[in-house]
Amino acid sequence: QVQLVESGGGLVQPGGSLRLSCTTSGIIFSSTPMGWYRQAPGKQRELVARITSGGNTVYTDSSVKGRFTISRDNAQNTVYLQMNSLKPEDTAVYYCSADGPLIISEYWGQGTQVTVSS
Repeated sequence: QVQLVESGGGLVQPGGSLRLSCTTSGIIFSSTPMGWYRQAPGKQRELVARITSGGNTVYTDSSVKGRFTISRDNAQNTVYLQMNSLKPEDTAVYYCSADGPLIISEYWGQGTQVTVSS
């Protein structure tokens, strides 16, 4: 059974930082491309960043470029999202995803809430 468990969300002031983690099981993590998405209230889920199985970042949304960094530790079966210089518009539920054999972002975590507010 595939499981993705996000952690690290919370309330942070504008300009602050958070690091999200997504720990996985049930997949061959070292061979699986991963992604981080987010969904703000009343908006569609959007892709924030994607990383290849080998650790290359292949996508970073323009709204977070220069502030967010996706990375992974294949030994720990974990993907990270380092978020710096957070803005109120970054407030959302953040989800990690894992590609399946044929389907991009086939598997999803339960999400972690990030709230940026003073």
